[in-house]
Amino acid sequence: MNMANSIKNVAILGATGHVGIHFVNELLKTGKHTVTAITRHESTATFPEGVKVARADYSSEDSLVSVLKGHDIVVITLPSTTGPELHEFIVKSAVKAGISWIVPNVYGSDPNNDSLNEDWAFGPTTRANVKHVVDSGANWIVMTGGYWYTWSLLAGELAYGIDIKNKKAVFFDDGTVKLNTSTFSLYGKALAALLSLPVTKEADGKSALEDWKNKPLFFSSFLVSQRDMLDSVHRFMGTTDNDWTIEHVDSKKRVAEGWETLKQGDRRGFVRAMYTRTFYPNGGGDYQSANGLQNDILGLPEEDLDTATKEAVDAVA
Repeated sequence: MNMANSIKNVAILGATGHVGIHFVNELLKTGKHTVTAITRHESTATFPEGVKVARADYSSEDSLVSVLKGHDIVVITLPSTTGPELHEFIVKSAVKAGISWIVPNVYGSDPNNDSLNEDWAFGPTTRANVKHVVDSGANWIVMTGGYWYTWSLLAGELAYGIDIKNKKAVFFDDGTVKLNTSTFSLYGKALAALLSLPVTKEADGKSALEDWKNKPLFFSSFLVSQRDMLDSVHRFMGTTDNDWTIEHVDSKKRVAEGWETLKQGDRRGFVRAMYTRTFYPNGGGDYQSANGLQNDILGLPEEDLDTATKEAVDAVA
């Protein structure tokens, strides 16, 4: 690869987060990048060996521009509660620093699925964060890997509807609608593989970063239903449906109830509405049927559902 046609310097905001730490670790493994964690001055976070740390005042454009200069791409992976004003401010600062590639704070969903984003709880944020990059003139790539599998399974009834500790499952409708979901590890491997590609096509005609210019990158560990997940849990716990309390709820009713709960000040309603909406019969949770996956192009490993499930079962035990 022509070194002048490669991503060398990667800046990450949120490098110690659930997915950020996997981005960092997998990028370091390639040996192809200088990884810089951008963090606030007051942060006490620690970082893996090999990571450069640059501290900034997130309310100062001059401060952010200063630490972002010299980077080829910035990856924003901040908490989902991060306000749109801060996200837009970071994007504008990155562009002013001369960065032309940005991974916005959008993970899991297809940003181009208007039907989903019109009534999905995280839809407005998805649209706004992508628009920040579009309006800035930079190039964007969204990491579309679905919800984080083990983390969502551990969230119990709120997320995938399976409460391992209390042996209770809440199936949305009949529990057989499938969606795409990925491990944290695969998210990290997908970003590392993507940023290891040349930026533009070379003589061999192989894939390049520009293939995903202003597009989502579709990848996934599993395409599974709640039924599939519970069966996987059964295999490790040695249980059957007879050992569990299983309830069926109407998915649209559960989404509506989630919004009502949120209006009462309980943010758990937001989480219920967000997850349940993607279990509508091809309501966007299964994005591979319409778009395909790029796992093979990136050389991503095949993963085992039961192995990922075991992590959740072991964490509860």
